[in-house]
Amino acid sequence: MTGTNGRAVVAKRVDDGYPDTTEIRDLARAAGYTVVGEVTQERAEDPALCLGAGKVDELASIVVDTEARTVIFDNRLGPYQTFNLGTELPDGVEVIDRFRLILDIFGQRARTKKAQLQVELAELRYELPRAEAKASLAKRDERPGFMGLGEYDESREQDIKAQISRISDELERIEQTEAHRREQRRESGFDLVALAGYTNAGKSTLLRRLASDLSIDENDGLHPDLDSTAESENELFTTLGTTTRRAEFDRRDVLVTDTVGFVSDLPHWLVESFKSTLSEVYRADLVLLVVDVSDPVEEIREKLVTCHDTLYERNEAPIVTVLNKADLVDDEELETKRDALSALAPDPIVISAKAGIGIDELRTRIDEQLPAWRRERLVVPMIDETMSLVSWVHDHAHVEDVEYGDEVLLEFEARLAIVEQARAKASELSVAPVE
Repeated sequence: MTGTNGRAVVAKRVDDGYPDTTEIRDLARAAGYTVVGEVTQERAEDPALCLGAGKVDELASIVVDTEARTVIFDNRLGPYQTFNLGTELPDGVEVIDRFRLILDIFGQRARTKKAQLQVELAELRYELPRAEAKASLAKRDERPGFMGLGEYDESREQDIKAQISRISDELERIEQTEAHRREQRRESGFDLVALAGYTNAGKSTLLRRLASDLSIDENDGLHPDLDSTAESENELFTTLGTTTRRAEFDRRDVLVTDTVGFVSDLPHWLVESFKSTLSEVYRADLVLLVVDVSDPVEEIREKLVTCHDTLYERNEAPIVTVLNKADLVDDEELETKRDALSALAPDPIVISAKAGIGIDELRTRIDEQLPAWRRERLVVPMIDETMSLVSWVHDHAHVEDVEYGDEVLLEFEARLAIVEQARAKASELSVAPVE
């Protein structure tokens, strides 16, 4: 597995400003690398090497001194830049960019068929422009393997496109199955809440807090896909696929799904490869956008903008911003950040999922933002079939009162779909609902 127990040097170039390597170091560690050095530079991109020639010499020296076997760039490298950098570094040293690194992490974490297909799709989309570059160079220079880009195979480009099409079709079929499952859940009375946000914002911890000590019987036959556990390690990409748990609410039946965390500066093709996972966000009844409020305010702002760009493009459900990790900041800093972020997060909920701060307020907001419930009153005859209806309503709605006599009076609250189903069942008992 790429990166396991490997020594790596990270490198980053920015056009201007401070080249922060915090995230790329975290990503490298998540992939299994031990970061033993770094090189950064503020300058315009060198078309051949990304860094300037002098910085590349410095990079080569650090690689030798640290005995690193991999150099990880927190930049997008073209195929020519990758080759040129390889010629400037000691033999056997691998050069990868941040997107190849992210794909490696995805590959390590992909445990379900769906996740594996999404990783394969992303890898093919990453490889396609490189295959096109090989084809272009080989045709132009009539030298297969020109610049060390590999032996030219004129069919490779078409093979990649065919595989992309095949995997996309398979993921579409999976998405149709999952869409059907979502509708079954709604018809069963469940509201669907999705957790979105950057990796390490605390989404998995929040999921555990909302679903505290409440496991799901995966053998109940109704929801066989529900996972009763959710990891909450302080580690990037802990959640690659989706994890769904039943949350604790007084009257609603709520399923909360944790999804893959966002990472900054992801290209469109990579986000598109994981749209099947993100569909759990796009098709939810409510989205909780979880943010680490202990981050610097400018970093939070950038992350919120990225999340909004991704979510608002396709999402129709309400989005509630959740400022998590409030236990790590004082009141003054919290208020300053709330004011600075008011345009992007006008009415946030402040919590600490780890410490349990603000969870009751969050549950109240979730209840307010989910689809409104309808109050219904049914009168049905006292016959054997009536008890099945009463039992069904108890399972799918919040029952306020049941009165038994020659007729059964049933008063309850539920989402509109459940009310309509209850009316239909009552109609089958030959008694119309009382308005």
